[in-house]
Amino acid sequence: MIAALLFQVPPESGAAQGTPSVLGSSALVEMVRNSGPVAMAVLVVLLIASLYSWTVIFGKMSSFRKATRESQRFIRGFRTATRLQEMATLSADCKASPLSQVFDEVYETYKRQTGGSGPPRNLAPLERSAQTAASEAVTSLERRMPWLATIAAVSPFVGLFGTVMGIVDAFYGLGTAGSATLRAVAPGIAEALITTAAGLFVAVPAVIAYNQFTARIRTFASATDDFCRELLNSLEEIPVRVPARAANAEGVREPAGNLPGR
Repeated sequence: MIAALLFQVPPESGAAQGTPSVLGSSALVEMVRNSGPVAMAVLVVLLIASLYSWTVIFGKMSSFRKATRESQRFIRGFRTATRLQEMATLSADCKASPLSQVFDEVYETYKRQTGGSGPPRNLAPLERSAQTAASEAVTSLERRMPWLATIAAVSPFVGLFGTVMGIVDAFYGLGTAGSATLRAVAPGIAEALITTAAGLFVAVPAVIAYNQFTARIRTFASATDDFCRELLNSLEEIPVRVPARAANAEGVREPAGNLPGR
């Protein structure tokens, strides 16, 4: 709106020069329409990059909110559950949580090793499963983040390329016309600078979103590592069962504050 007011031609000036003035017309829009083929190509590329970056931004915002909500639900359930089977059921409802993905992988390894009851015979395979699952969960959260970083880094240079080519065309036209006046060269330079502004318009939201999402991913990675240790500690604390109690105490986990044991 401010740019439109600044570049709008006053009605008196338009009448004096014989040029029709359209109320509310934007000089910015007119300059875009009068841009050369190189500038138009640059603007189209930047438009596609902007649409894609905003698609990634909104998609990541939605997925991170869902992952955070389900992770909080899952960790609360894990710390109050009394059976591993209960956690397996809860995990099926929290697939977006990286903690759930870690639990599923470790629980499958635990069942293959013990048949689903009793203490694990060897913690090393469980640790490897937990590390692999945590790495895969974080990698899933990082999907399409490199594209966001690329758009943030490249867009200003793409816009600058359009500006340079526009200025070259403006000065070439100035030399051909032989009219070395500011009025002759200013419109071409103004049109060329639009691509730089467009590049910054695309890059700034992408940079902000990338930094915020990277911080969120680090938080998820830290929470996942903490959960891996907590889960392995809980499995390690499963006591050896006597046959009389095995049927009733399979996978038992005491609530927080009670003595550990399953």
